[in-house]
Amino acid sequence: MLLKKSALLFSCSVLALAAARAAVSSPIEISPEIAKEAADATVPDATGPAKPALDAFKAGEHDKAVALAGPLAATGNADALYLLGFAHESGRGADVSRDKAVEFYTKAVAAGQKDAIYRLSFIYLVSEKEEERSKARELLENAAKTDPTVAGRVLGEAWMRGRLSKEPDFDKAVQWWTSAADKGDVTSLMLIARLYEGQFGFPGKQDAAKSLEAYKKAAEKGETVAMSSLGSRLLNGPEKFRDEKEGREWLRKAAEAKEYSAYLALGDYEENVKKDLKAALAAYEKGKDAGQLDCAIRAAEFYIEGKGVEKDVARGTTVLEAAAKDGSAQAHLRLAVLAFGADKPDRNKGYGHLAAAASGGVVEAQNELGLFYLSGKLGGMDAPAAAAWFTRAAQAGYAPSQNNLATLFERGAGVQQSLQNAGQLYALAAQQGHGPATLALARLHAQGAGIKKDLAKAWAFASLASQRGEKEAENFAKEIDTKLDDAQRAGAKKFLAEMTSGQASAPATPAAPAESTKPAAPVKPATKK
Repeated sequence: MLLKKSALLFSCSVLALAAARAAVSSPIEISPEIAKEAADATVPDATGPAKPALDAFKAGEHDKAVALAGPLAATGNADALYLLGFAHESGRGADVSRDKAVEFYTKAVAAGQKDAIYRLSFIYLVSEKEEERSKARELLENAAKTDPTVAGRVLGEAWMRGRLSKEPDFDKAVQWWTSAADKGDVTSLMLIARLYEGQFGFPGKQDAAKSLEAYKKAAEKGETVAMSSLGSRLLNGPEKFRDEKEGREWLRKAAEAKEYSAYLALGDYEENVKKDLKAALAAYEKGKDAGQLDCAIRAAEFYIEGKGVEKDVARGTTVLEAAAKDGSAQAHLRLAVLAFGADKPDRNKGYGHLAAAASGGVVEAQNELGLFYLSGKLGGMDAPAAAAWFTRAAQAGYAPSQNNLATLFERGAGVQQSLQNAGQLYALAAQQGHGPATLALARLHAQGAGIKKDLAKAWAFASLASQRGEKEAENFAKEIDTKLDDAQRAGAKKFLAEMTSGQASAPATPAAPAESTKPAAPVKPATKK
C-alpha cells in the first residue's frame, strides 16, 4: 500500500482523510460532522513508472505531476490513476471535479491501487445518495478482508455517524472498532474509549468501566495519549474508578514519553481533588517548561490570581504573552481580558488580542468580538461584521452567539431579516439552557412572529425561562395564563414537562445567514480623540 497507514490515523475523525483537501481548498461538498478534523493528506512515495509524477506532486509541482501522470494513466497505471484522482479531488494541478476524482479513483481501484479504495469510499460516504453510500460500504467491507484495521476503523465511524443507516448505530460502531482493535489498531481502541465515555453522543450508552478498559489497552500498547487520558480519569474521573497510585504512574509514563498533557491532568488533580495549590502549580510549571500551552495558561492564572503563590500579575502576563506568541488563542483571550479590565484599559491592545483569539477559533472571543463591533467602539457600529462573528460561534454550538445572531435576524441588523431563522436560533440556544433565548421563544410564540401563534407554548417557554433565572419571564407567564382556557393550560403544562424532561422534539438547525458568511477581517480600532 502506497499510502502509509499512519496517514490514516486520526484521534477523532477517521473519515476526515477524504475531506482533507476538499475541506481546505475545494468546493466538493463534505458534511461538517465528518470533516470536522480535516487533515492535509499528501501523495505518498512510490517506485515504478509513476515515481517521477508522484515525486513532482510532493514537491509542489502539481501541473508537472499531472502532465507526467496523464500518459501513464492512459496505459492503466494504477498509481498514475490515483494521482489524477487526488489532483481532481484537491484542485492541485487540475480543476476540482468530484466526477473526475470518482472516475480516476474507480479506475485505480480496478487496477489494484488500494489507497484509492479509501479515498473513493470517503467521497461516497459523504454523499446524500444512499446508493453511493452503499457502494462505500461494499468497498470497505471488501477492503476489511485484507486490511481489517484501517477499513474496520473507517466502517466503525461510518456507522457511528449514521452514514450507512438511517440513524447512527452505536452497536455497529463498537463491532467494527472492536474488530479493528483486535487486529492491532490502537486508534480504534481510543475511539471505543471515547464512544463509551459519551464523546460521540448516544445518551444512555455511556459505560465508564468499558471506557477505562479501552484506554488501558491502548496505553499498554504504548499509545501516549491513552496513557495521559487513562491517568487523568483514574485521578479525576468518577470516584468509584479512582486509583491515585495507578493514575500517577500512568501520567509519569506519559510525561516520560513526551506526552506533556499529563502535567495538565496532574495539575488538575492537585488543584481540584487534592486542593494542593502549590503542587498544582509545580505540575503546571513543568508542563509550561515542556511547551504545553494549556499548562502555561494555568500557571499564568495562578500568578495573576495569587493561587498557591504570591500574586504577580506581571509574571503571569509574561507567561501568557509567551503562550500567545507560541500560538495559543486562549492566551490571547486572557490577555484581552487583562487589557480591557486594567485600571487604565488599553482598548487597542485588548482588541488586538481579542481578534487573534477569535481568529484562532475561540468561540467566546468570537462572540465578544461580535459584541465589540456592535458597540461602536471601533469608530462606528458594524452589524454585518458582528453577524459574521456570531455566525462562526453559533455554528460551533455556542449558545450566547446563537441568541445574539437570532436577535440580529429578528431585527434585520447586519443580515436580511428572517423571523424563521431567528426562531430556530433561539431554539438552539434554549435547548442548551440559555435563559434569554428561552424567553425570546415565549415572546415569538405569543406574538405569532415568524411562527404559528401558540399561547400554550408561549406560556411553557416563559415558565421555563423563569426557572432559568429570567426575571421578566414570571410576569410574562402570568399574563399569558390569563388568556388560556383549561384545555390550553393543560397542554401548556404537558409541553413544559416534556421540555424539562428532554422529550420535546428539537427544531431543525438553521442555515448560515445568506449575507456576511465570512467574518470581517479585524480592523484596527479608531484612536480616541
